Amino acid sequence: MLAYDIRGRGPGLVLLHGIGSTASETWGTLAGSLAAENTVLLPDLPGSGRTPLPGGRLEVDAVADEVVATAREAGLGDFVVAGASLGAAVAVKVAARRPDRVRGLFTLAGFARPRTALWLHLERWASLRARRDSELSAYVASLSFSADHLAALTPEGAQDLAARSAVSVPGAPAQIALALGIDVRGDLPAITAPSLVVAAMGDRFASPEHSVELAEGIPGARLAAVRGGHAATVEEPGRILEILTEFLREVRRSDPLGSHAATSRRPAAHESR
Repeated sequence: MLAYDIRGRGPGLVLLHGIGSTASETWGTLAGSLAAENTVLLPDLPGSGRTPLPGGRLEVDAVADEVVATAREAGLGDFVVAGASLGAAVAVKVAARRPDRVRGLFTLAGFARPRTALWLHLERWASLRARRDSELSAYVASLSFSADHLAALTPEGAQDLAARSAVSVPGAPAQIALALGIDVRGDLPAITAPSLVVAAMGDRFASPEHSVELAEGIPGARLAAVRGGHAATVEEPGRILEILTEFLREVRRSDPLGSHAATSRRPAAHESR
């Protein structure tokens, strides 16, 4: 079972994070606002936050099943699943494997597989971390934010950003290994839930072509874009909140008889597990 935080009341919304982060770090700028209309579940994937790594290698099918089990434990009968970066690939797996539980799929700066440039970025990230290289923080920061965002920073601001981008999550190497081997292209045609794929046009890590590949593979998926980089929830939180909120309302309107109520075990405000 994954450790999680939960906020709000209403239809279920599961928010999945990327490599070296936690759900609260990735989605924290939006979670409070989203909780006004939704029960927001913020699980930490294996190796992040309070969720330990399993004994062996991370497998995307197993991680997806843990997400579903955690949602059930939190009292969510069904839910929209939203994933950023690696979390998008996990969200795809969740939607493909459990169409009975997933009412909508939202991806942000995601990928179905690491195309060549992303694969090289992941390999270098793993190498720098393994060597405990002092350049790691600056490297991650340079990939996480758009060129426009970085250009607007003072030298002091850039140093602070690099310091805050230090990836200290113990499970990061295992998460990078998972990303390097991931390929969910075969799962895309099996997705039946309404789907919205959001590309970050300034993404220097997972280029927008990754999102195009997702949208083209998912039946009926819509493709949208924001201006920010890979850390788009930091650069463009207002725009992403607007897009995601409207998508959630569209899902509700398209399925007015869907199960919105969680079980009585779900807390009204906030819980940590």
